[in-house]
Parts: sequence; C-alpha cells; structure tokens
Amino acid sequence: MRKPLTRERVFAAAMAIADAEGVGALTMRRLGTELGVEAMSLYHHVRNKEALLDGVVETLIGEILAAVRDTGEGEWRACLRGWFLAARSVMLRHRWGPGLLNAREAVPFGVFEYYDAILRVMVRAGFSYRIAHRALHAFGSLPLGFSQETFTGGDPGPRVMELPHLMAMVASESHGAELGWCDSRVEFEFTVDLMLDGLNRTYL
Repeated sequence: MRKPLTRERVFAAAMAIADAEGVGALTMRRLGTELGVEAMSLYHHVRNKEALLDGVVETLIGEILAAVRDTGEGEWRACLRGWFLAARSVMLRHRWGPGLLNAREAVPFGVFEYYDAILRVMVRAGFSYRIAHRALHAFGSLPLGFSQETFTGGDPGPRVMELPHLMAMVASESHGAELGWCDSRVEFEFTVDLMLDGLNRTYL
C-alpha cells in the first residue's frame, strides 16, 4: 500500500535530494520521481518551486530547533555554545543550508523563535535587552551553525601572490572547508568562545 503524500514527506524527500545531489537538482519532476508520483500531484501540497524551497528552509530550521531543544540549557555560555554547535551539526548534514537560507526573501518564523530563546537565556543571565540586541548582531549567523565568510566566491587570480602575509596564513592554516571557504570546527568554536567570553567579562 502506497504511503499517503503529505507535506512532511514532500519536504523530507526534497531535503534528501538536496543532500545527495545539491539544491540545483531539486525540481518538481525530480521530486515526483523520488516520491513515485506525478509532478502535478505535488501542487496539492506546494504552490510552486519557490514555495517548495521555502518549505525546505522551514524544515531545516525545524531540525535546528529540535537539535537545540535536545541540547538543553544550563549556564548561559554553555547553553548558547551547545546550541550553536548543535545547529552546526545540522548544517553539516545539509551543506546546502547556508546558501539556500541566505537566498530566501522571507525569514522563517522558526528563526525568530530561536533568536527569542537566545534572548531569553541572555536576559535571565543578567544582560540588558540593549546589550543582548547588540550581541545578536555580533553573533550574526553563528547561532544557525555557520559563519558568513569574507572570502567566498571568485578566484583572486595571480596577484594574490603579491600578498605575503595572506599567503603565509593560508599555507599554515590550510584545511578542508566544511561550511564555507574556511570554516573548521576549531575556527567556529574559537569565534563562539571569543564572543561569549567577551560578553561575560565586559557586561556581567
């Protein structure tokens, strides 16, 4: 007996395709094939390709929220550190996530829900809303498990050889990128710890 087609099945299959083949491979026809239905059947659950991508992003944020809930709370720095790393583990499973999230026009409600929880933790720890607000700006995308990289896209060309300190840094720090040009776990944790410890020393 064929399983009924639901929005949850549609988005789970869409994420599986994106994981295996990249977001570029995600079409209504390809998704229909994956689910064993005609592409037209999908329009009962999603209006169009853009609605499909919005739903995929919402499902991704749902995974982050679930991972954060499983991590729990506790002391504010340990809590937020655990949340940010839990989000990163989700993004490492779905490496297309940062790019697709940044490309959407609308911010999923789950993102606001998550950042509201971060504010709750910070205010309970003793931060004013003013400082907590500024901390959110400083965190940027870290709570979602990735950092916005300065050096993304494009080849700097041969003139990069004229920059000895940058070349020396790249040579000494070379490693496989995980979520961006240079996003190792060590660097991600360094940034998170630097911010959390700095906030703790300066404002508490």
